[in-house]
Amino acid sequence: MTDAGFASVILDVDSTLCGLEGIDWLAEQRGGDTGARVVELTDRAMRGDIALDAVYGERLALVHPSRNEIAALADAYIASIAPQAAYVLLRLRAAGKRVVLVSGGLREAILPVADRLGIPSGDVRAVSVQFDANGGYAGFDSSSPLTTATGKRNIAESLALPRRILAVGDGATDLAMRPAVDAFAAYTGFVRRESVVTSADVVLSSFDQLMELVLA
Repeated sequence: MTDAGFASVILDVDSTLCGLEGIDWLAEQRGGDTGARVVELTDRAMRGDIALDAVYGERLALVHPSRNEIAALADAYIASIAPQAAYVLLRLRAAGKRVVLVSGGLREAILPVADRLGIPSGDVRAVSVQFDANGGYAGFDSSSPLTTATGKRNIAESLALPRRILAVGDGATDLAMRPAVDAFAAYTGFVRRESVVTSADVVLSSFDQLMELVLA
């Protein structure tokens, strides 16, 4: 168990703040082999069986999401926000805690979630996707560290956050932040990955528990 109280929270989005994996959700709209293949790749990367670096571009190449599909994903994210998350984040920010979203998901779909929750766009780190003049898929920011297995650690190290810092997430890429923060919490409210849970400082199954931990 970690010491009580934190000044800052680095929060994952997919399967933590929201109950879906964004790129998987896009792939599932394609159906068939595409959906199954992308879901498999995501799961293996989040369990740490393969490096995210090896599959990030492959997943988006399979999906090719349009601007309209990214907008639909934003709506799906908002509809799947974790129970009590909106209230808890409001309480944390009212108490002067800094909350930053750090995600390997697509920034254009996550920004509306942040806006709904009152989190400034400057406190959102995610991967930008690019579109052509007709709104079709034109690539992604392949230079983003968040497309790599250890990228979240790099982001955590670069953020000028008040200490003590708690990182919260469900996957291996979230656990990679552990050396850069004061504690790591495995969030199991949507999915439980034993390889992540066993290496975490604390395990949280709800946002109510997160509030208790941060405000302690």
